Amino acid sequence: MHEFRTLAILSKCKRLFVKAGIDYDAMGTILRMKLTMDGRRTPTIFNGQKKKEGNQFLKSLWIYGLYGLMVIPFLLFGDGHYIFQMSIVFGIIMFILTTTMVSDFSSVLLDVRDKTILQTKPVSSRTLGTAKTIHILIYMFFIAGAFIAIPLVVGLFSKGIVFTLVFLVALLLTMLFIVVITSLVYFAVLRFFDGEKLKDIINYVQILLSVGVIVGYQIVIRAFDFVDIDLTYTFSWWHVFLPPMWFGASFELLLNQDLSKVLILLSALALLVPIISIYIYVRLMPSFERNMDKLMSESKNKRKKSRWWVDSWAKLCCRNREERTFFHFGALMMQQERDFKLKVYPSLGFSMVFPFIFIFTELQMRTLAEISTGKLFLLIYFGSMMIPSIIHTMQFSVNHKGSWLFKAAPIQQPAAAYSGTLKAFLVKLYMPVFVLLSIAFIAIFSWRIVPDLFAVLLGAILQTLLTYKWLNSGDFPFTQSFEFAQSEGSAKMILITFSTGIFVIGHLIAHAITGGIYVYIALLLIGVFLGWRKVFPMMGDVPVRV
Repeated sequence: MHEFRTLAILSKCKRLFVKAGIDYDAMGTILRMKLTMDGRRTPTIFNGQKKKEGNQFLKSLWIYGLYGLMVIPFLLFGDGHYIFQMSIVFGIIMFILTTTMVSDFSSVLLDVRDKTILQTKPVSSRTLGTAKTIHILIYMFFIAGAFIAIPLVVGLFSKGIVFTLVFLVALLLTMLFIVVITSLVYFAVLRFFDGEKLKDIINYVQILLSVGVIVGYQIVIRAFDFVDIDLTYTFSWWHVFLPPMWFGASFELLLNQDLSKVLILLSALALLVPIISIYIYVRLMPSFERNMDKLMSESKNKRKKSRWWVDSWAKLCCRNREERTFFHFGALMMQQERDFKLKVYPSLGFSMVFPFIFIFTELQMRTLAEISTGKLFLLIYFGSMMIPSIIHTMQFSVNHKGSWLFKAAPIQQPAAAYSGTLKAFLVKLYMPVFVLLSIAFIAIFSWRIVPDLFAVLLGAILQTLLTYKWLNSGDFPFTQSFEFAQSEGSAKMILITFSTGIFVIGHLIAHAITGGIYVYIALLLIGVFLGWRKVFPMMGDVPVRV
């Protein structure tokens, strides 16, 4: 079996693992097997291509190198104000690493498939848990290394060797902190719930972590004040809950020799919290592994609840019985497909958070009364930016092997499949976000924006139709494997996402003309009515029976 360099480096710390009560030889064997299997697995970004030799994950790290370019301006801006520079830098780093951990490596941490084999062997739960954590940390190290490689070189030449060494140590502590804290959050969930309910809650925890990082990044920025273009920092008690500021303070303490009590406190947190978290995690690891057995069980009280409102919407929106059937099918898949929810629900959260982030930013310069008379209500179009990614994701399912049922079933009108599923998406996912944003925006901008909100809703329906037309692969919904979810052209997806701007421009043009918003609404109504029948032609519509 191939010997990995990472394991050779890890062997230098063998004594530390042994002192912690971990069987290093067993852990090394498990890691060697996992890394070997990783090398034989084609990552999603290369799916659909001819299989190549080697670990394709390592060959795809260049994309993180491009992401790292966004850090460089903060390293060069505000020279000497390390607490500002590095708090922002580590805010970006923690965002990238946390979202990667949540989306890509949670399945590794919560993997129970190998337990049926390893539990029959003399392998302790602490050893198994450590192997999983090290497995994740190895890949997090490569991702972090690719991300900060160029910024690190820039920092070395612009700020010196001491800065670079502090940066590397802080980055190592950051990786440990993210992996361990995520694990402890999952442990807390595992401790109190079981079965199917547990899996749903873990799904929502992953989503909340993704949204929380975005909100936290905005809070870090607002911890600083700009006075006459000079940066000023005033400590507030809530800064102790912002990890990026811990690491920013350590640079200020070590490089600027600022020995104020506040910076000593924040710097101490940067060192102590990751170490204490690791200690707690190691102590709780056996309990964590035992509780993970719950993921292998099904809930005993799994009841199907009647969704009368789904029936009502199906009867209201659908043209015939087949379309209503696929409406129910789409609604059920969006409710029960966990991988779908994990990939889609964060975008729902972002759609609800981003408009208010911009409004809060504007409040620093204007009053709410001034804002309420303007056109910032168009920020509600952020809710429409999620449409392309969700429609793209609707092609995939973990249960894609059951797609043979579509071919076996006597489906008379195949167009009803996606037509009903898209309507289920609009009712089940888009409408709740739109309604909540509309209520908040009416409270801010008054009832004058009601016609605008109606135009936004019609624009979203038309955008859904156009996005499907552009992305349609000719298959039934939820019939492809998630392994191929990223094989589509990413540039095409970006262009479709920003197609929301076309409707924003149309809305602005309508506002520039007296009574233009009503003409715009009429045009959208015609577009939706004719477009839906053009894209989804159905013959012999059956009247809906109540």
